[in-house]
Amino acid sequence: MKDPRFSVIIPSYNSAGTLARAIDSVLAQSEPAFEIIVVDDASSDTTPQVARAFGERVRYLRREQNAGVSAARNFGAEQARGDWLCFLDADDWYLPSRLRAHADWLRQDAAIDMLTSDYEYRSVDGSLLGLSLSAHEAGRALLPQADPVTGRAWLPPDLIESFVADHFGDMHTLSVSRQNFLQLGGFPLGFKVCEDVHFLTRLVAHSQTIGVICRPLAVYLIHDQSATRRDPVAAQRENVRTLNDLRRQADKFPEPVRRGVARRLRAARLNLAYALSKAGQRSEAIRAILLNLLEQPGLTSLRQLASIVRG
Repeated sequence: MKDPRFSVIIPSYNSAGTLARAIDSVLAQSEPAFEIIVVDDASSDTTPQVARAFGERVRYLRREQNAGVSAARNFGAEQARGDWLCFLDADDWYLPSRLRAHADWLRQDAAIDMLTSDYEYRSVDGSLLGLSLSAHEAGRALLPQADPVTGRAWLPPDLIESFVADHFGDMHTLSVSRQNFLQLGGFPLGFKVCEDVHFLTRLVAHSQTIGVICRPLAVYLIHDQSATRRDPVAAQRENVRTLNDLRRQADKFPEPVRRGVARRLRAARLNLAYALSKAGQRSEAIRAILLNLLEQPGLTSLRQLASIVRG
């Protein structure tokens, strides 16, 4: 069967300190990428020099006006020459079999709509903090179903809701055909948080076959410079705003996906309420969580409200 051609897109904004590691991890793949595209989103540091030092092994594309990670990823996808797209943030990295595990499966079944996998959480000092599948409801349910040799498992219909509500996959473990990506319109513009969930949910809603490699294929770096740690209230507000936009589109989604979006939005409101309460904005925190009680009256919503009232 035809070999998939992977275009790996690395958006970068002032990421000179970590970009080389990300690129090196793609170059070290046991299944070579068809191309590596670095999209420089108007960096003011030495990102251009880092990317260009790799020569012809990397396609370096620079945007002269900073437009955010969604615009950078979309631009990379538009310029890509491969038939499958993979993404990697400049501070994360691939494990050596990341592309091969997906390529081998696609050689056997080219009709797969999307592929994802487990990944590691690591701290800045390299310590392993955990694994994604075991940290999420859908992942824990899927692990026993994985093939003991290949780690492969199909995401069954009964896990779609929980996957959407709290997904165990991330952009750096996603493989999606370029055709499907462009048909869906790529990542949403104008959102700074949860834009990846917005796209992933729309992709799930339009997918019939979702393959999962139930072993780690990439590393997600946990650090203090993430948006949720720099300004938790602003990040959680933006999270809710993005999910509200997604919910407006969810009327056209299959029922399990709609339920998953609703669950994720309720969880986001709770996180916003906690962030507001911790910041001393108690009345705003109560207003944020009241929406959950109004939409889904019951013991769970009452307990959430009580926890915010108690502080």
